[in-house]
Amino acid sequence: MNNNSKQIYNYTVLLEKEEDGGYHAFCPILKGCHSQGDTFEETIDNITEAIELYLESLKADSQPIPKEDPVFKSFH
Repeated sequence: MNNNSKQIYNYTVLLEKEEDGGYHAFCPILKGCHSQGDTFEETIDNITEAIELYLESLKADSQPIPKEDPVFKSFH
């Protein structure tokens, strides 16, 4: 097995369009994990990098990696 292979995690990310342009993104299960970007694509790239760094930090500190068990409910 290759030790350089990355573990894949799936997390919910919420994106909000900002009033003054651009987007704000955050991952609710990773407290404080936020990012932004001028375009949708840039925001996705930035939050992906933020999540990777967040997980690296948890691993470096021997902290558990959160597992998500999402429940979605739409309100009308």
